[in-house]
Amino acid sequence: MATQPTLINSVVRALRLLDAVGEASAPVPAKRLAHRTGLPLGTTYHLLRTLAHEGYVVHTDDGFALGDRVESLAGARHSPISPGRVRRVLGRLHDDLGAAAYLAVLDDGEVRIAEIYDSPGAPRTDLWVGLHEAAHATALGKAVLSALPEEERRAYLAAHPMNDLTPRTLTTRHALLRELATGDGVMVDREEYAVGTVCAAAALPSANLTAAVAVSSPAGRAKDVLARTGHLRRAATLLGLAAHR
Repeated sequence: MATQPTLINSVVRALRLLDAVGEASAPVPAKRLAHRTGLPLGTTYHLLRTLAHEGYVVHTDDGFALGDRVESLAGARHSPISPGRVRRVLGRLHDDLGAAAYLAVLDDGEVRIAEIYDSPGAPRTDLWVGLHEAAHATALGKAVLSALPEEERRAYLAAHPMNDLTPRTLTTRHALLRELATGDGVMVDREEYAVGTVCAAAALPSANLTAAVAVSSPAGRAKDVLARTGHLRRAATLLGLAAHR
């Protein structure tokens, strides 16, 4: 008689929730997810917060939907850069700047988070809105858009609303296009996506992959991080070279 595998109940519950979110055609409120999965409401909220923190779901006004992390996992096998290489480069960037490090890619016309390297001392930004709805308000999104030919850049912006996320968010295409055209290779989000958080990003110099690396930090550390963007450019160059191999 075969022995039954040892299962971690909290993981099983989280996967059950993820399935329920993925099966829905629209964002689902937490109470409805609890009813569909048979989980207590308190447990549902705790698991959804964890899944949202890790990027597997995103919380919208209407409920929870799949996050960028799910889609990036599905597309990871098509990336020209090995996951191990990405982790090593982002890990070095995290250590050099003491900040959470990210890689985003343009995949099927959408900007998606592909990898995050953070730590308790340098936690990631709470990704409360997916990049498909907030590329204009993030350094990552702006860096990816800056790497596109002008016609493709304008087409992307025409197909995506520029939502007002904070009082600092650019909400007109003219202003954003001007910033993208005048950038020096490093794009910055000064509390445009989340109040209290500043991010800097650089596009990968690669013809094989439209992508960007970034770091995020509390606004109080912005001056220190932005003074050392050479580390960011180095990470982008290393991953750009890896994409050509």
